[in-house]
Amino acid sequence: RLFATPSKFRSRGPKAAAMSKVIPLSEVAKHNKKSDCWIAVHGKVYDLTKFATEHPGGSHILYNLAGKDGSRIFDTIHTPDIFDGYKEEVPMVGELDPKDIKQKDESAVKKGEKPPLEYLLNAFEFEQVAKDCMSAPAYAYISSGSDDEVTLRENHHAFGRVWLKPRVMVNVRDIDTSCEVFGHKMSFPVMIAPTALAKLAHPDGEKCYCIGAGNQGIIQIIPTLGSLTVEEITAVKKPGQIHFMQLYVNTDRKKTESLVRRAEKCGCKALFVTVDAPQMGRREKDMRMKYVPEATNQEDDEQEGNRGGGTANYLSSFIDPALNWSDIASLKKMTKMKIVIKGIQCAEDAVLAFKHGAHGIVVSNHGGRQLDYSRSGIETLPEVMEALKKCGAEGKMEVFMDGGVRRGTDVFKAIALGAKAVLVGRPSIYAAAGYGAKGVSRVLQLLKDEFRTAMMLCGTTKVNEINDSMVAMKSLHHHYVASPRADMYEYGYTPFSKL
Repeated sequence: RLFATPSKFRSRGPKAAAMSKVIPLSEVAKHNKKSDCWIAVHGKVYDLTKFATEHPGGSHILYNLAGKDGSRIFDTIHTPDIFDGYKEEVPMVGELDPKDIKQKDESAVKKGEKPPLEYLLNAFEFEQVAKDCMSAPAYAYISSGSDDEVTLRENHHAFGRVWLKPRVMVNVRDIDTSCEVFGHKMSFPVMIAPTALAKLAHPDGEKCYCIGAGNQGIIQIIPTLGSLTVEEITAVKKPGQIHFMQLYVNTDRKKTESLVRRAEKCGCKALFVTVDAPQMGRREKDMRMKYVPEATNQEDDEQEGNRGGGTANYLSSFIDPALNWSDIASLKKMTKMKIVIKGIQCAEDAVLAFKHGAHGIVVSNHGGRQLDYSRSGIETLPEVMEALKKCGAEGKMEVFMDGGVRRGTDVFKAIALGAKAVLVGRPSIYAAAGYGAKGVSRVLQLLKDEFRTAMMLCGTTKVNEINDSMVAMKSLHHHYVASPRADMYEYGYTPFSKL
């Protein structure tokens, strides 16, 4: 055998399993080699010797933690039940001595002075607070875009090339910002986008988004690769609160089907299938910060010279790159949930989604995190709507968009150009990083207030009355046209050189 568990710690069947040995951390520390790798996680000690070379995120991550308590790093990546699926590959050798169990480690989180929540007046200001509340690797992962981050910046700048047409002498005493998505009512046309690893921002993870969405009467889309399970997230929802589920299709379709079943059981009403990530983009901030050296017991020759892909590279190991249009039929047989294709970036693919039976699409470039120099969602949206109209899909498939939404006026512009609602990701993350669920609720309220103001000043009282006659977009597709300088955005953006 590659590694043999010492007899005093070895399991001896059901009785031994029920009476796990108590192992001091000093004993765990002796198993700190590639050929003998133990790691403590949440009070349990696991033997990862054989599994380390198969670890999707790379063996070096586990070897760096060999002989240690890896609970804090584990929490930022994995869901609590991850070991349930690896009982044979990752045997538990015992319980960690309670005297050696660390209290919650906050050392990686910088504690800056935060202004009172009510002091923050827009989504940009939450990012400033988040920078002082998050660890450098966590902020790098969430804020990063691909390559030169041109598309990351363009996502927001493109909204600056769409102008509003205010109207006057219109009765706007009673404004109704509510809308419906697949028949489910929301207080305004914004949904919380599915973002992975919410515990990087706040210890309560995706629960912050669930509570914030519930408080504001909107829908949260739960991520496949969340820090918490779908069951844990939906356990804190309000009565009648609606959730959708995001899906990365796994190479092992049985795992995909299992997750879909769980989402259905938890009451999710739609399945947002992300299709723009057969390979995660090169996010250099994340790649650099992920490998800030930590104490390690030995060199990993296999990793020499390879800085990997950071957190994004780890996550991509769960995604099937063979996913294609024929899989939509299989997904529709698998579930009664509405099927939404997330990651549409051209008119041609929008039409194909309709022809293959999708109930909806999200016009999205993955937050500028995949292919740099991809067009923004707001720029792609008009051509998508025109193509759907020509093929007879208008009104038969719901269209959403995301990317760069930071103001209520951005929401208004997207609705005017054809979107049913928009998805908001980073603003929710940054709000949670600084203030938890209350921060999420606050940033959503600010967006709603801005959206209501835009409706009023453009002379419309209902969301379904907003249309493209209310915006001027002549310059939207002209990338060489100077856009208004977005000072708040520029102030918040952190280039790679300053990390």
